[in-house]
Amino acid sequence: MNNIPLYISQPGLICGAGLQISSLWHSLITGSQKGICDTTAVDGTHFYVCKIEDQALKTTKARFPMRIIQIENMALSQLGSNVALIREKYGADRIAVCVGSCDNGSERSIAAHRIYFEKGLFPDSYSLEEQGADYVATFIAEKFKLTGPAMTFSTACSSSATAIARAADMIQSGIVDAAIVGGVDVISDTVLLGFNSLEAVSHTMTNPFSKNRTGITLGEGAAFFILSKERLDSDIQLLGYGESADAHHITSPDPDGTGAIACMTQALRSAGLKPEDIDYINLHGTGTHLNDSMESKAVDSVFGSYKVPVSTTKPITGHTLGAAGALEVAVCFASIAYNAENTSLDIRLPVQVWDFDQDEKLPDLNFVTENTRTPSGKVRYCLSNTFAFGGCNVTLVIGRTNDRD
Repeated sequence: MNNIPLYISQPGLICGAGLQISSLWHSLITGSQKGICDTTAVDGTHFYVCKIEDQALKTTKARFPMRIIQIENMALSQLGSNVALIREKYGADRIAVCVGSCDNGSERSIAAHRIYFEKGLFPDSYSLEEQGADYVATFIAEKFKLTGPAMTFSTACSSSATAIARAADMIQSGIVDAAIVGGVDVISDTVLLGFNSLEAVSHTMTNPFSKNRTGITLGEGAAFFILSKERLDSDIQLLGYGESADAHHITSPDPDGTGAIACMTQALRSAGLKPEDIDYINLHGTGTHLNDSMESKAVDSVFGSYKVPVSTTKPITGHTLGAAGALEVAVCFASIAYNAENTSLDIRLPVQVWDFDQDEKLPDLNFVTENTRTPSGKVRYCLSNTFAFGGCNVTLVIGRTNDRD
């Protein structure tokens, strides 16, 4: 990255494991899976999912007030006055909107198409514009009256990590001065049955990196930040990122972890850090045989004998698909912010929730428990991995520059 510092604001977020950063953090450090429930799809199949309770959501004034927009709006409302501050400082045309999402109005479009197939006409209340992938970004621009670039990124499960990287590019290149960045996704029958057809969904709660793992537990949520050239309410920065496209298979990662190794290495180089500078890694950790095997090999290859604390938070939040990259950057943000005043003995990190029956075929990683301490005695720099279908790999590094040795 260039020399322009990129500050990350306090996140606004919502998911089944917490309606804001503080409640999510409590779930993460205690290993609470209270947000995961049994859901029945339209075909009668039962799934464990991490879903936001309907009563937690509020109606919006959006042109298309779909559930995904209600979720998005709840997260955006937590950004406080920061949007108004950057709008006044930089101007509405100098602020970008970059959102990652895999949904295209499925909640409304599926119901509308059922009526169309039955009667030959869409209901009067339905517009095809609701199926536009752009609307999650357009809504933000309309809500805050922004006129800068507004874009949605759909690179499967790395969508919001990609969105953050592209916003950084635009700020560094001088196209804009700040950006609202993040991601949002919902659980729908389309998602549940689609992943189930790939035999990727676990019919018990997900159990990542265990030799007994059987797949993903899906989730939904949203997480948003303001990425800016100047500090707002936090001194935590986006220090670097790496991207790769191994294109090994349409749904399976490169089993050797080549793409993951490349983007982690690039992210560290971009941040100007060495592997031993990283205090915590939030793993992609989906619980599938292929991802966990590949990612373990990649982390072991990059970090070697340096046993950095690692965990995947998906057994708590579920795999939030296009929102995962942003939500897990928020996890890293909290790991730094909530440990800022802690001594080495008081450090708490997101715990690894699993059966502790490690797959002996995988490298031995340092999974976080309640007693885990960081080698530095601090939480300064965190790395977050997000790997997606088609080999779309993104690694983000955040931290405080005033903590550099």
